[in-house]
Amino acid sequence: MNRKRALVLATTLTAGLITWGVLPSAAQVPIFAEPLTPRSEFTDDVMLKVKVSDGGKTEVVKADDPSTTVVVKYTIQPGAQFPWHSHAGPVVVNVVQGSLVYVGADDCVEREYQTGTAFVDLGHGHVHSAYNPSGTGETVLIATFFDAPASGPLLIPAPAASCVLP
Repeated sequence: MNRKRALVLATTLTAGLITWGVLPSAAQVPIFAEPLTPRSEFTDDVMLKVKVSDGGKTEVVKADDPSTTVVVKYTIQPGAQFPWHSHAGPVVVNVVQGSLVYVGADDCVEREYQTGTAFVDLGHGHVHSAYNPSGTGETVLIATFFDAPASGPLLIPAPAASCVLP
């Protein structure tokens, strides 16, 4: 199989804490990442096509070689926000505790996902941010990455969007 590898310096995973190359201010709260699986490759040839319809708009992403996958548990403290970023391929996100607000850079619409819901982040240059809107409780996500790089960061940094976030 012809595998594309994307090695982009975005984050450093140290003892489960995601750092973004800057020292957090007192107002910033950490996001912890815990890999639940090693980066694994499908033994069969796999093609993945994801189609998402939201508010009358349909987007389709085709991953010709989604051969590397990994599952990560993210624990997001109250008020913590991911920086603007994308992913190499699609990501299926399950919210298992709390809630998460996802904001796409293309439309700045805030979409809130509660415990027991799931969504698909299309990756492939779809820039977004997400944050825990809670003032008190942690948000816990299980994210399954497809077309993940064989090593290195799973988040590809992107310039901040013009969206106004809390």
